[in-house]
Amino acid sequence: MTHFRPPFTLDTLSTLDTSVSTWRGRAVRYLLIYLALLVTLVSVRALTYDVRKNLRDAQFREGQLISQRDSLSLDVQSLESLQRVRNWAFANGMRRFAEATKVTQDIAPPRPPAASMLPPTSPRTVEVKIQWK
Repeated sequence: MTHFRPPFTLDTLSTLDTSVSTWRGRAVRYLLIYLALLVTLVSVRALTYDVRKNLRDAQFREGQLISQRDSLSLDVQSLESLQRVRNWAFANGMRRFAEATKVTQDIAPPRPPAASMLPPTSPRTVEVKIQWK
């Protein structure tokens, strides 16, 4: 079983390097890291400053397109109404079935195929073999 050891004990505190030059070096490194992060964040903000404006413009355009689609859908529905199609058909020569003249004709029975087209007839045999296990 392992025992928990705190990261710093009195023994390790006495061996830490607490000189001014060490702390100055760390401070300079941390300051450089902070400045690099600051420059990165400012650069990202500068590159993306117009994203919100473009998003608002796209949302406005989407709303316009949705309303245009809805109005066009209503136009199509009115143009495809059954009454309108019926009126167009009658205007272009369609007649009702009940009013149209009917012509009848006898349908001849099908002719049997020619003998040359029939498959050759040969006597068929069936063999059954049973094997018991």
